[in-house]
Amino acid sequence: MMNLLITGGAGFIGSSLIRHVIDRSEITKLVNLDCLTYAGHLENLDGIHGIHPRYLFEQVDLRDKVEVLRVIRQHDITHVMHLAAESHVDRSITGPGDFITTNINGTFHLLEACRAHWFDQASGIQNGASKFLHVSTDEVFGSLGPHDPAFTETSACTPNSPYSASKAASDMLVRSYHHTYDLPAVTTRCSNNYGPYQFPEKLIPVVIQSVLAREPVPIYGDGMNVRDWLYVGDHCEALWSVLTSGKVGETYNIGGRSELANVHLVQMICDLIDELKPELGGHSRSLLGFVPDRPGHDRRYAMDATKISVELGWNPAHTLETGLRETVVWYLQHQGWVESIARG
Repeated sequence: MMNLLITGGAGFIGSSLIRHVIDRSEITKLVNLDCLTYAGHLENLDGIHGIHPRYLFEQVDLRDKVEVLRVIRQHDITHVMHLAAESHVDRSITGPGDFITTNINGTFHLLEACRAHWFDQASGIQNGASKFLHVSTDEVFGSLGPHDPAFTETSACTPNSPYSASKAASDMLVRSYHHTYDLPAVTTRCSNNYGPYQFPEKLIPVVIQSVLAREPVPIYGDGMNVRDWLYVGDHCEALWSVLTSGKVGETYNIGGRSELANVHLVQMICDLIDELKPELGGHSRSLLGFVPDRPGHDRRYAMDATKISVELGWNPAHTLETGLRETVVWYLQHQGWVESIARG
């Protein structure tokens, strides 16, 4: 049985994860820790927040070490799924400071709080069953060439943006706490997530909203930057598998097996909206336009998820075609949510 803490639970992946696991029989209590920045919205948890008997919310900033320790101790947290992070690359280029203090210092405060609560400080012996799952990103690996093999768990970390550098640093902190203090930690690194409730400034929601408004669709550079796309529900299932069955001290790559250049992904979205919303007049691809590339834009990411498949039996349930269709349909049916988030 677990008293589970999910950090960043009001964000895109965090709220999807809460919906995915809240009714699992292993969970006695689920605490959502989120400071509700621009990307965290309790509307993402309608039907759970303030209603579900196992669910509790703590509006706490990970940069506040005293409050982080209070949450861990007050709720007797036994398991942590650490997703809270500043994660938008463009924002890290214009304002890197928040990425350092949240992603590095915040992770440090959470590790320290768990170490204080989970271990007898005199003997250093662990008090009971516990686990710390740190959720990271493929961006810590840097960029691949067009014919390079996909990243594996042993690929070198060569981050190229302030965001990815801050995540790589937090990964190393988690690794050090396992090897130095025997903290029962495990790390996952995922590819680009997409799906319902994604914040509207991310690529796929931007394209959907631009096409619906018949506005130009901006594409960085030549549009040939390649990403591996992972449906958020598949990611959540992988995270649960790692929390419950993953080996302490290990790292697991999580990928969608769906590599695609950005321009081709945008074209798929245009075609889906033309099919689903014929009243818009079609020809949505004509809205595509290229804009100057962002600094340090990684050319290609690709994830080898063989390890999690072989060891834990996880494989993505969605292809890019099925997941993208579900995503576009969701946004078409939830324009009220988009407008609410945009106003906020």
